[in-house]
Amino acid sequence: MTAASSNSDSSTPVESMEDNPDGGCHIYRNGYDRTSISIVEGILEVNIIQMTSMQMTESQAENSLVDFVVTCQGSLPTDVCTVVSDPTCQVSKSVVCDPIVVTDECLLTIRRAFEEPGTYCVNITLGDDTSQALASALISVNAGESM
Repeated sequence: MTAASSNSDSSTPVESMEDNPDGGCHIYRNGYDRTSISIVEGILEVNIIQMTSMQMTESQAENSLVDFVVTCQGSLPTDVCTVVSDPTCQVSKSVVCDPIVVTDECLLTIRRAFEEPGTYCVNITLGDDTSQALASALISVNAGESM
């Protein structure tokens, strides 16, 4: 995470006026205000670069597994959320959020299970303490294969 602080030596004059509850008079307050601004680079962009169906064992036959390979630009994320919705992206079917550890380069694989064949809208959100970025994909999941 990149942060830069700016402390300006010039102060901004502040003037405020409020009504006196006793009526008729105004109270004027003059002074100076000083502040600092921190600029933080957030997660700028998320891309789904690959989607792969996973081979399932007999015990996993009821679910189709899909691996999403995701990259991002900017600061490194600390959590990932996946929202699986209907094909119009309007009705949410499931939401899964997990903490993640990305140490050097923002390249991660996210595995999600789909209970039944169909077409789904998948939103993948990467976030940290100060920002979030989203990538979406429309996928078709068949029994045992997807895309």
